[in-house]
Amino acid sequence: MGLTGLLATALCVAAIGCSGVGDAASSGSPTAPGGPPPPAPPASTTVTEPPPTAPTLIHVHYPTKGRRLTLRGDGAGLSWDRGAAVTSIGTDSFEYRVVTPGDAPLAFKPLLDDVWSRGPNYTVRPHQTTDIYPRFVEARGSVEVPYPAFTSKALPSTRKIRVYLPPTYRENPLVRMPVLYMHDGQNLFSPVTAFGGNEWRIDEAMDQGAEDGSIREAIVVGIDNTPERVAELTPTMVPGYGGGKADAYLEMIEKELAPLVERDLRVLPGRENRGIAGSSLGGLLSSYAGVRRGSVFGLVGSFSPSTWWDGRVILEEVASLPGRPAKPIRVYVDSGDAGPSADDVVNTKELAASYRSAGYKDGVDLLYLVQPGARHSEVFWAERAPRALGFLLGPGR
Repeated sequence: MGLTGLLATALCVAAIGCSGVGDAASSGSPTAPGGPPPPAPPASTTVTEPPPTAPTLIHVHYPTKGRRLTLRGDGAGLSWDRGAAVTSIGTDSFEYRVVTPGDAPLAFKPLLDDVWSRGPNYTVRPHQTTDIYPRFVEARGSVEVPYPAFTSKALPSTRKIRVYLPPTYRENPLVRMPVLYMHDGQNLFSPVTAFGGNEWRIDEAMDQGAEDGSIREAIVVGIDNTPERVAELTPTMVPGYGGGKADAYLEMIEKELAPLVERDLRVLPGRENRGIAGSSLGGLLSSYAGVRRGSVFGLVGSFSPSTWWDGRVILEEVASLPGRPAKPIRVYVDSGDAGPSADDVVNTKELAASYRSAGYKDGVDLLYLVQPGARHSEVFWAERAPRALGFLLGPGR
């Protein structure tokens, strides 16, 4: 992590680092106040809301290459036993017009040469047009390193950028997807590069979410840390620790890295499709990004944030959200409650309270949870990641 000797140990114990520091995996399911997260349209589905007199239309976008595309469903002219033909409405785009839509949502699935699309059923409501971008083969995404030596001028540094591409992205070249920027990229996808050999298993979580529909498919950009990690991920300078380069780090993401990603990958536009997340100092930085750049990052994930930093300065930042021109659409905050630092649970509880005071509501646009027995470690962040991703990105169907 770029910290050595006694300083590294001290920082980790103080909940700065990304280390388990001898923590054992154990115990405890996360608990959270409030209800389930609000639904969000999945990357492979878009919805148009026409007036009640409009027809019910299903648009399927997929490069069939001459193969036969059909639909099956649970009524309104569709059957689960026999495929219904679709009409071509352009290159690799097809339409099915529901004749008798009824009053309830219609469940359906496309087939390609009698091969079912992967994932849960799709649904369309009466008098609605829905556009879907299915996949029929790929079950797993891939992790690539498109930028092995990304160099920043805003924050003079060179680092590796890792990217997870979801299964539908790999198979269907017509789809565009949200993007989630995550810190400490070395720790996200592989035990070989992860600190202490404990990875977040983000690719596995996203793949499972794509299969069972619990997580909207999204591109994940992992930003490797450098020996200047403490400085880069903190908004202020603290004597004895350093810090204070967070604004330059965020400038690097917004003005240098994001334009590359949006040039080279099929990314959906808008802050509602752009998130930022991390743990420890990365969690602190993500909450800070949501305050200072809410017009850029609409989704904020703060795992075990170092809320204690500089006299809990992040609480003042979050308290200023009501007066900001834009604030995050959804925020996830968590911690454990065990280990030498108790994972900063007391201060992080206050962070969640600050979000509530700024107008956020549990189970609506805020999810705060405490995992009993969990320490400040990648082991536990990996356990909590699927629920966090499902809340921030929304479900996949």
